[in-house]
Amino acid sequence: MSLTDELVSLSLRLEEDPGPDPTRVPLSDDEVEELADKLHRQSSGAPLWVFAYGSLIWKPDFEAVDWRLASVNGWHRSFCLHMTRWRATEARPGLMMALARGGRCKGVAFRLSEEDRPGQIRRMIRREVGALEDASSIRWITLKTESGPLSALVFWAGPKGSRVRYRVPLMEVARILAGACGHMGSCAEYLYLTVKHLEEKGIRDRNLWILQDLVARELRRLRDEPTGEPDIVLQNSGGLRS
Repeated sequence: MSLTDELVSLSLRLEEDPGPDPTRVPLSDDEVEELADKLHRQSSGAPLWVFAYGSLIWKPDFEAVDWRLASVNGWHRSFCLHMTRWRATEARPGLMMALARGGRCKGVAFRLSEEDRPGQIRRMIRREVGALEDASSIRWITLKTESGPLSALVFWAGPKGSRVRYRVPLMEVARILAGACGHMGSCAEYLYLTVKHLEEKGIRDRNLWILQDLVARELRRLRDEPTGEPDIVLQNSGGLRS
């Protein structure tokens, strides 16, 4: 892996928490409750599985009693959400990862505890989707596992709106990720932790692997230490696919 702890540390800097984004209306308690109740009913009493493809793998906010390697057809990882909070700022915007249409994605399916299922769903909603306009990115998908198909909940699949940046060339994504940092950390750190934990699960995402190398090179360049390697020439990939 080209991206290392040392290189990631170059992307980190102290940033103040700017507070809520004034352009987005947060979900009210009633809206969270209504959405959580809807998802709880849709689970129809069956075991509740959640598909993790990014930070939920290494930083879940729920009690998992089981997990399985899983894949889904028709979706791929993509750094496609423009952000100016958390791991970015207004001055140095970043990109957050979501699932975009097309391709195939491997990840981890977690089964939630049956204890206080609505409460766990509420916590995930508050963590993953802070505004009502983003609720449409919560979906039920069918996963493939060695034990058979699973119906699972996934967050940030097919997001829409003015913040979406599909078809950003990989070199541009790498430049953005290498430079963006907010009060919760940097985008390079997020990429590093995602790739690291995917690898620990035996999952090699081809395009994230390319991207981590490009981000590592960009961080070296920013440090004014040339790699001595030829530049990589990539065609516009239309996003990150696995």
